[in-house]
Amino acid sequence: MNRAKFVVGSLIAEPGRSVEGHLKVGNMRDGTPFRLPIVLVNGAGAGKTLYLQAASDGDELNGIAVIHEILRQIRPETLRGRVIAVPIVNFHAFHARQAYSPVDNTKMNRCFPGRPNGTSSERIAYKLFHTLIRQADYCIDLHQGGVHPMIDEVRVRVDPKHSQHAACLELARIFGMGYIFDQKGPKGQLAQAAPEIGIPTIDPELGGCHGWDAASIAKGVQGVLNILKQYNFIDGEPKLPERQVVVNRFVSLFSAQGGFVYYQADLYDRVEAYQPIAEICDVFGHLRETIRAPESGIFWSRPVYPMVASGESIGKIGVPSNYIQ
Repeated sequence: MNRAKFVVGSLIAEPGRSVEGHLKVGNMRDGTPFRLPIVLVNGAGAGKTLYLQAASDGDELNGIAVIHEILRQIRPETLRGRVIAVPIVNFHAFHARQAYSPVDNTKMNRCFPGRPNGTSSERIAYKLFHTLIRQADYCIDLHQGGVHPMIDEVRVRVDPKHSQHAACLELARIFGMGYIFDQKGPKGQLAQAAPEIGIPTIDPELGGCHGWDAASIAKGVQGVLNILKQYNFIDGEPKLPERQVVVNRFVSLFSAQGGFVYYQADLYDRVEAYQPIAEICDVFGHLRETIRAPESGIFWSRPVYPMVASGESIGKIGVPSNYIQ
């Protein structure tokens, strides 16, 4: 039985209870304080702590809906351990409906673990990392491809030689999206910074769209539930695909001609080397170029708009390196 209060700043969650509130992280240009929404769920049973965050990039909204649904489904009286949820991380970018903060023109997911005397984004990252994230045993940083269409996948962002790589890869497997991108990420990603202090972390990419995407949100909800079940937060067995694809590199497809793109392959398609992926037509609809896959793989992502300039990417192919059960 859990007998410990869960305390974060002025928020106190008694055992078997949840509490909603805010964490002050800075001031607006007129001096008005701004805060991030925080939910603490303190289970009646003892256990580990899971940290969930969304909207680290301000235009990536699917993760917010995932957190909303998870908070509807979990019950503190039957939960073992604790859940910390932050539905909106990048305050300024969210309100500007863009990925980067308009205050410092910075991508929040390049700022962890943050700096107490740094830019606005670095200060927010520092406050989150040292107030909330350090308390966690597992972290899930919910992302998507912005508004750009891509498959639903999970990212492991530490080097294969890292001491936490196996734990992060297992977390990604249990999330169960079926597609895992396993490649060390850029410095400052939460999925790289948290493992540096021993916290396995993953970066699910829940598709890419304007607004909500119901299918990607449902996969994200199932993924978080899988984690909660596998790591003994709640009862039940995770629902996993029979086989999951692990990719460790992408191949970009570029157009030689500018024009309008007509795709011959869909996202998730397994494509073979030299297979036609897209045709580029001029403004009159005449074929100017056929773009073929340079090697076999999975059609992973593409731009949101169906027109390109010469030398512009028309998509990416993920090249499988492994398959796991």
